[in-house]
Amino acid sequence: MTGAHLARFLLRRRSEIDARLFEKLGPAAPRAESPEAELLRRFRSCAASSLAGGRPPEPALEGLKLNDRRAGALLDGWIEAAEALAGPDGEAVASALRPVAQAFVTRLRQTSATRRASGAPRAKRRAVIAAIDRVCDGFLALDADTGHIADANPAAGALLGVARDALLGVDAMAFVPPDTQATWWTELDAMTEGSETRRFETSLRDSHGRDIPVSCSVTRYATRDRTLALVLARPL
Repeated sequence: MTGAHLARFLLRRRSEIDARLFEKLGPAAPRAESPEAELLRRFRSCAASSLAGGRPPEPALEGLKLNDRRAGALLDGWIEAAEALAGPDGEAVASALRPVAQAFVTRLRQTSATRRASGAPRAKRRAVIAAIDRVCDGFLALDADTGHIADANPAAGALLGVARDALLGVDAMAFVPPDTQATWWTELDAMTEGSETRRFETSLRDSHGRDIPVSCSVTRYATRDRTLALVLARPL
């Protein structure tokens, strides 16, 4: 499949690719007006023009404020959806799109206002994250005020049926059955008022709509900017 054919495939099937990605993400799918949705629109345009003209990708990210990890997960998911729809030409499609996606993520990392200089505190933080990633139970760090997911481990992604990085910034209540959301908010409120770990049994709902009974522990972690609820969820 030539670059021109690849570009025509992307333009012709873009709605189907979007639909497949959004179905897989479930509650973690970008809202129509969100920066993530705009990222996907710009990625599609950049990929199609680059493939048709044979030029290297030139990401246009002005005005977009995005978490580069979530952006990378969304682009990876879009490429996987395109690969599946392309059938026998799927690997050619994915191979052509990966460099474009990498250019987008690299530019985001270079322009991100949240970048920090490396050093000992950063190294220690990476060590903690690496340890959490090895935990078998689902780990979610939630903003106690908004309920949005600040971080997660691979086990949480597997539990909810969504790539870990695609969960970042998503409202955690989107993965909680409506009849148990009050319990979650009660526990989060109680956690912010004390220092002891809270334990309770409740349910989560994965991206396919399946309810999962879980045993949870919630621990308070306060920084200068916000209070996080550190949640460990073990399926019952």
